[in-house]
Amino acid sequence: MFYLDASVVVTALANEAATDRTQAWLRARPPGATFISDWVAAEVSSALSIKIRTGQITVAARARILMEFNRMAREELGLVDVRTAHFRSAALFADQHALNLRAGDALHLAITSDHGLTLSTLDRRLAEAGPALGVQTVLI
Repeated sequence: MFYLDASVVVTALANEAATDRTQAWLRARPPGATFISDWVAAEVSSALSIKIRTGQITVAARARILMEFNRMAREELGLVDVRTAHFRSAALFADQHALNLRAGDALHLAITSDHGLTLSTLDRRLAEAGPALGVQTVLI
């Protein structure tokens, strides 16, 4: 069972260098094996807004990607909850300064750990930090 971070979702839906690889990885997962949280939805929206501001996508492309994300979230992905305890765990993870975790990444790791999932990401630093915290990760 896999938890997708926003890097996986955005790359799968936008036209990026790793889109084909990411889509193939997602297609290889059995139904019911991939999950996101509401935190992922917030990060997807943020990432798409950054892409607009930096001229990587148009407003119309953002709308299309968000529509596809919402369809995917409804039809293909499970939703795990985010609780107060996850933020506390994320703070403890972020306290380990040698891992160089941002708050959002630490939160992904805390959610993943609590739900007994494997974090799936395209972020090498995040994938490498997980095992040091006892969290299974896969770098796509």
